[in-house]
Amino acid sequence: MFHYGLIGDMSSAALVGTDGSIDWCCLPRFDSPSVFASILDKDIGGRFRIQPAGAYTSVHQAYLKDTNILETAFTTSGGIVKVTDLMPIQDGDKDGKPDTNPADPPELHRIVTCTSGSVEMLCEYEPRHDYARAVPEFRQRRRNGNGIAVETQGGGQTMMLLSSESLSVGADAVRGEFTLSQGESATFVMAYGGGRSTNLERYRTQEKLELTRRYWKDLVAGMHYEGLWREQVVRSFLVLHLMMYRGTGAIVAAPTTSLPETIGGSRNWDYRYSWLRDTSFTVDALYRLGDVYGADHYIHWLLEQCQLNRRPPQILYGIAPSSSHEELILDHLRGYEDSRPVRIGNAAADHLQLDVFGEVIESIHSLLLLHGEIPEEAWDLVCSLAEMVIENWQRRDRGVWEVRGEEQHFVYSKVLCWAALDTAAFIAAAVEQRRCYRRWTQKAFDIKTEVLDLGWSEKKQAFRQRYGSDALDASNLAIPFFGFIPREDPRIRQNVDAIERELADGPMVWRYIPEETDDGLEAQPEGTFTLLSFWLMGNLIYTGQTDKAFDLFHDTITRCSNHLDLFAEMYDPSTNRQLGNFPQAYSHIGLIHTALNLSGFIANTPTRLIRRRKRG
Repeated sequence: MFHYGLIGDMSSAALVGTDGSIDWCCLPRFDSPSVFASILDKDIGGRFRIQPAGAYTSVHQAYLKDTNILETAFTTSGGIVKVTDLMPIQDGDKDGKPDTNPADPPELHRIVTCTSGSVEMLCEYEPRHDYARAVPEFRQRRRNGNGIAVETQGGGQTMMLLSSESLSVGADAVRGEFTLSQGESATFVMAYGGGRSTNLERYRTQEKLELTRRYWKDLVAGMHYEGLWREQVVRSFLVLHLMMYRGTGAIVAAPTTSLPETIGGSRNWDYRYSWLRDTSFTVDALYRLGDVYGADHYIHWLLEQCQLNRRPPQILYGIAPSSSHEELILDHLRGYEDSRPVRIGNAAADHLQLDVFGEVIESIHSLLLLHGEIPEEAWDLVCSLAEMVIENWQRRDRGVWEVRGEEQHFVYSKVLCWAALDTAAFIAAAVEQRRCYRRWTQKAFDIKTEVLDLGWSEKKQAFRQRYGSDALDASNLAIPFFGFIPREDPRIRQNVDAIERELADGPMVWRYIPEETDDGLEAQPEGTFTLLSFWLMGNLIYTGQTDKAFDLFHDTITRCSNHLDLFAEMYDPSTNRQLGNFPQAYSHIGLIHTALNLSGFIANTPTRLIRRRKRG
């Protein structure tokens, strides 16, 4: 498992280990170069560690209730000490929302408190700027009593470390030991950017702790959910907010890059981008939980991105206009457990993936269902995308898994092209555009006819991964969610049964069999895809196997999450470890939707297994 918690300020984020070490942090944004990256190279990546100087007998890490403030408590032979970590949310506007000025420089606050006895502590501050391509210059700026302020510069990045304790400045690190007795505390602040104050008191750590605690708790208080597994749903909700870039409303797939899908393998990708596929499901989850602000903020960003030009939308976008997609390999980093290469950037931005049309239109549809209307620019985008589907749906593409082999006629892509036109027709009816309704409905019928003819395998009694092959793909578990075929159609049950036989082990579901799929990479075993576990449960509910869905849900949330209920992209049942980038928004989205659906079943209320309403 990844023994980390995630903290953040909705501009950037950091992974804090159970050993008190911050092993990953990019500043000032999610997609900025890292300043700590020991998770990708323990020797040269850089870290910020605060822990007992000697042995500790146990450690307990937990979030303050209903917040993204993390506490790591160490028990030693001499006493107990806790480290409280947070990235303050900047002062809110008059509506209580976070300041959307992305220029606000981020800060990371660490409060060390001894709750019993006396404990000698160790601090090691070893930033390595620009993905460890630059060892920064350390310059002591101030020493006042025991306190110290140290500035580091390198790779175009500047930071200030301030401490209430005495520390020593070396050539490549700041280190020190200090002792705390019961009731005593120490404060450390890492402030990003040049010209930062060298006076620790000006950072108002205790005040910002309270303001940040109040912000997260108020956010949760506005969440509409009283069903089962509320603790896990709240955590997933808060994790999704940690992945929202407050400057634009974009939502990253994960705050990390190159955490491997296979240990020692090459399937290592940069997920610090906003995938339209992932975020369409995120928007629906946020609306279902009553978070209208978060969902609307994303929709506004989506409309801006897709209106920039009239070309087909990219499958992913950077979180800000200055973001770069250029894919580069960092040869100097060993990778997580020697899993190379380490990549930054993502060339998938240039792929043709036809499912993206459906996912964007589904997002706009969610907006319509919530507000009862959509803005004119949203309707214009629906029209543009629907016509793009008509022009392009018969083309081969790279599919939902972004294969880097030859383009194929992937069934999931075709189904999402149908969903794009079917949903666009629903929107057209709602805004009384009858001609568009008729045109798009007819084209949607044509796509469905072809998929049912060429996309169904009589041999496997399941939907194919691609035309002309009997290989299966678990992405087709999503087909019922879009209402592609009626609930009573036997092919729904046959499809899920076949995927369970061939691609599942209990609740664990593999995407596809690598040897049967030309994904452009060496055929390597990989973990099961966590989101697909939740899609499997959705199919079980849909086909009346609710008791089984409950059992698999319980199994998944207890096996696949870490000690803080955080989910990675994948899980390896053979080694019981998480794989892929962490934490993964898609996995937490799946948990929220499944918990809502199972709780709705218990409450005897209609579930939203189908994400949009049928037209009358």
